[in-house]
Amino acid sequence: MAWSGLYVLHRDYKLAHQSLSQQVPYDESDDEREDDSIHDQLSLDVKNLNLKDEVSADENVAKKFTFHKLAVATGNFKADCFVREVGFGKVYEGYIEKINQVVTIKQLDPIVLQGKRKFVSEALRLSLAEHPNLVKLIGFCAEGEQRLLVYENMPLGSLENHLHDLSPGKKPLDWNTRMKIAVGVARGLEHLLDEMKPPVIYRDLKCSTILLGEDYHPKLTDFGFAKVDPIGNKNFSTSVMCSYGYGALDYAVMGPLVVKSNIYSFVVVLLELITGRKAIDYRRPADEKILVAWAWPLIRDRRFSELVDPLLEGRYPVWGLYRALTVAAMCVLEEQPDVPPSIADVATVLNCIATHQYDPQVHPIQNS
Repeated sequence: MAWSGLYVLHRDYKLAHQSLSQQVPYDESDDEREDDSIHDQLSLDVKNLNLKDEVSADENVAKKFTFHKLAVATGNFKADCFVREVGFGKVYEGYIEKINQVVTIKQLDPIVLQGKRKFVSEALRLSLAEHPNLVKLIGFCAEGEQRLLVYENMPLGSLENHLHDLSPGKKPLDWNTRMKIAVGVARGLEHLLDEMKPPVIYRDLKCSTILLGEDYHPKLTDFGFAKVDPIGNKNFSTSVMCSYGYGALDYAVMGPLVVKSNIYSFVVVLLELITGRKAIDYRRPADEKILVAWAWPLIRDRRFSELVDPLLEGRYPVWGLYRALTVAAMCVLEEQPDVPPSIADVATVLNCIATHQYDPQVHPIQNS
């Protein structure tokens, strides 16, 4: 949705509110009564999560919004505010006057309906995931059968839009930007896996859940599909939600959701950044449809240059490419990656690559 459209939505807010009020009976006292109920519920959930009681009053904790307010923010979820379909839901952009902010609103499908207490508890915890590479969860709505999540808005959209199926004339991401994005994604995962207590396993990491802010600053989103490990055991089991092409076969068959599955998904994204290819692309020949299956023989035989996105036109550092692909191989592409590097180690290596900026005016351009 164009930014001008959002400002029009802002200017027409009162008119939209009046129109919507005719469709949805609304009483401000309902908000107050529900606020009291939710506050009591959050206080209990805070105790259950072993957090300090005063967290419930913290401005950083997810705010509660009524469905009416989110409907007004999106013009009753009109088509002009619709952004995209995502896993188990739809995404809209809107403007919430109360907080004076353009936001992204994810409306979950009824198929993933959670009980109110469980949903609110998860929203509360995930709103505390403060990190420069995580999209901020601003608030939620748990009204009747409605389950919605409200996030900060990311103006450049998803990585997928800047990497795959580029429109004619659109400039591809350069090497420096690609490595910057890879480092940011790794740092976001490091926070979820190593720094949050208990850890949060990210169940659907892929290019479409990596959003970009100004200057292509990456942030992870879609924490509605994260899984909080209740006892801090990084090898606990639950169902895997990885999209096809982003999950290792043994994890998909056996079902354990472990840190290794997140690292595997990350390496698939890293390979997408390097090659410009999709994780799964049915338009390619049979032996090239699955990115990892196609890339592994080339990495094994050290034919690294054949993996580089042709759109880079040779503008990349050979040593940086070798290091990035070596990290990928160590993580998941070896035959028995039982003890892969930690995501912190991966982030450190990639940061070293990213800090050495490639300048085609100074450094050689590689032959394609």
